[in-house]
Amino acid sequence: MTDARHPLDPLTADEIALVRAALVAAGRVGDTTRFPSVLPVEPAKDAVRAHRPGDPVTRRARAVLLDVATGATGEAVVDLGTGEVTWRDLDPGDGRAAILFEEYERVAELVRADVRWQQALLRRGVEDRSLAFVAPLSPGSFAEDEPRRFLRALTFLRDHVDDSPWAHPVEGLLAEVDLISGEVLRVLDDGDVPVPPEHGNYTGLPPRTTLKPISITQPEGVSFTVDGGEVTWEGWTFRVGFNAREGLTLHRVSFDGRSVLHRASVAEMVVPYGDPAPWRNWISYFDAGEYLLGKNANPLRLGCDCLGVIHYFDAVVADDHGHPVTIPQAICLHEEDDGVLWKHTNILTGASDSRRARRLVVSSFSTVGNYDYGFFWYFHLDGTVELEAKATGVVFCGAGPESPYAAPVAPGLVAPVHQHLFCARLDVEVAGVANTVEEVDFVGLPTGSDNPRGNAFTTRATVLERESVAARTADAARGRTWVVRSAESRNRLGKPRAYQLVPSPGPTLLAQPGSSVAGRAAFATRHLWVTRFAEDERFPAGDHPNQHPGGAGLPAWTARDRDLVDTDVVLWHVFGPTHLPRPEDWPVMPVDRSGFRLRPLGFCDRNPALDLPDLAACAHCPPGACACEH
Repeated sequence: MTDARHPLDPLTADEIALVRAALVAAGRVGDTTRFPSVLPVEPAKDAVRAHRPGDPVTRRARAVLLDVATGATGEAVVDLGTGEVTWRDLDPGDGRAAILFEEYERVAELVRADVRWQQALLRRGVEDRSLAFVAPLSPGSFAEDEPRRFLRALTFLRDHVDDSPWAHPVEGLLAEVDLISGEVLRVLDDGDVPVPPEHGNYTGLPPRTTLKPISITQPEGVSFTVDGGEVTWEGWTFRVGFNAREGLTLHRVSFDGRSVLHRASVAEMVVPYGDPAPWRNWISYFDAGEYLLGKNANPLRLGCDCLGVIHYFDAVVADDHGHPVTIPQAICLHEEDDGVLWKHTNILTGASDSRRARRLVVSSFSTVGNYDYGFFWYFHLDGTVELEAKATGVVFCGAGPESPYAAPVAPGLVAPVHQHLFCARLDVEVAGVANTVEEVDFVGLPTGSDNPRGNAFTTRATVLERESVAARTADAARGRTWVVRSAESRNRLGKPRAYQLVPSPGPTLLAQPGSSVAGRAAFATRHLWVTRFAEDERFPAGDHPNQHPGGAGLPAWTARDRDLVDTDVVLWHVFGPTHLPRPEDWPVMPVDRSGFRLRPLGFCDRNPALDLPDLAACAHCPPGACACEH
């Protein structure tokens, strides 16, 4: 039995335990079996739309199982009501299972015991190896690699147990470890670059005393309501979800009673590095598909990660052995002031009207190695949905002089140029299921009889009719946006109700087209892809990007060239910073923000925030001195 109230509820601890029990009963779990991932299998859209409170809930989960003794990998779908198991073996050529937490420690132990590694440290004058940190990293996929499950590992030093290792890289030292045989395949030891001695610790400084407290209170409580996973706030209704791979997800998003999104998530992100040195030219982390963003989610702390009156959601994931682990306060929900929403002063009468904006924030943070990623979904009173990704943490460093590929951040310490390319999966449902996507550019018109002064400009809309033409690049010079129009609903002006995707474009993937990472992260070569919805198309780099040779996901799906007009479509939007590190990013990096907006374009009949209260006229306070924000 399952205790879920809704088909889209995240997996519970009892359900994850049921998955393991069903697989044990089916003879699929032994002493050497591990669980790289356990994810919910979301039901068909029609079943979700038809569900009513109190209806029975059919639940399934998908588990990837790895035998760490043989490398054999399989995928099971478990019916949580009946315990029935459907099994299929996975081909290593289609990629390997995500990295286990226990593999980090196993790699570190194997490398530290290797004589070649020990000698490499001795040659650099390091006799006390007890505080050395071996950092296992996803290896990428290259033609010369042997067909085995393995990790590459770099080495960093510490002066004491609380010392930040990222400040002391051992340049030119690289190890490769077979995770199944336990063999250290290779130790690359090249060069004698001194280990930077200056520490990179960022805590313990005397705090400044000049900042006065800011108090955020809501004495009458919050304006939103939460019922299980469903949130209702100021015309918005949506469900909060979570899974071990993507982390925070949103479902069944509607505004003013009309649908906007069936599902939204950050489905993948890739972090390719631009340094050609042999101990870094392979680095291209897939933080969702290889490491699992949800499994690495943080418990959030009141007053630090979230400020105000907070509603928290816990999350549950499976550990390496398939047992449930609760991440307390993994998702934060709260309201915050957002400045002026609209304002006008009547120049004839002097009357002035101003209304304050407020936004509802749903957020989570994940830590993957040295970097921390915050995902903040904002819901605005004017019908806009916004995603802001916040990259922070510690930049990944090497030792040596400045180079064209790495910038100095401290004496003897350099940080390579790299990218953080996020891919948001937006399963749109704008005022109905049948949608069409248009690319809209601003264009200036040539001077002529219709434009005698040469001042005219207009918009040009191009329908993305098929998948073969729907892999697109943003163009800031043309103010390019993408508009999702409904075939089922029109506004009072007779126009299709629509939402507009407004990008904040930066570079797409800068690696060369024939490179390994370009094949594996093909999704990152465009700012936008549009596909026709298919249940099994969830992850833009494919289901198993770890050591995948490339070509999976979006390039394979769009080769089908399906029709995209007046149908169920999915938008895949790529965004994120290209990072040339600065000294100001060391020893801990201020948040680097990136994201996009999805805003109504004729979805509403007029400004939906006309009825906001005038705070200056609040009955609870003296005229012009409102402090209670009624």
